[in-house]
Amino acid sequence: MRRTGSAIWQGSGLEGSGTLTTPSGVLNAQPYSTKLRFENADGRAGTNPEELIASAHAGCFAMALSFQLTGAGHAPEKLDVTATITMKQTGNDWAFESITLKLDATVPGIDEAKFHELANAAKAGCPVSKALSAVPITLEAKLH
Repeated sequence: MRRTGSAIWQGSGLEGSGTLTTPSGVLNAQPYSTKLRFENADGRAGTNPEELIASAHAGCFAMALSFQLTGAGHAPEKLDVTATITMKQTGNDWAFESITLKLDATVPGIDEAKFHELANAAKAGCPVSKALSAVPITLEAKLH
């Protein structure tokens, strides 16, 4: 299996802009720029690579956990996951400092210990977590 995404950038790093496109059409010439990336605090004016990575991580983890739970006989009713990427700047360079996966789960018939065991297994095993393994990833999981 292979997946792709494409970017077009025009102009300087500070003043230029670009678009991001995916074959699915979810992103279709979606604008991004330095201003949208670093100066738009609420992120509603356009996307940025970090937002896309966070969404991908949340989605991958939720799906991996659903498989873990279902395989253990406890299909989830709802898995609400938010991935937060914290970045730090050193000089002109930016880097991921940490990622926090916040999970609110409704899973009938499972005890806390088994839930946390499976949630941690999903965090470790999801392909996006593996790809981002150079960054500390923490999990805050709550069972309802």
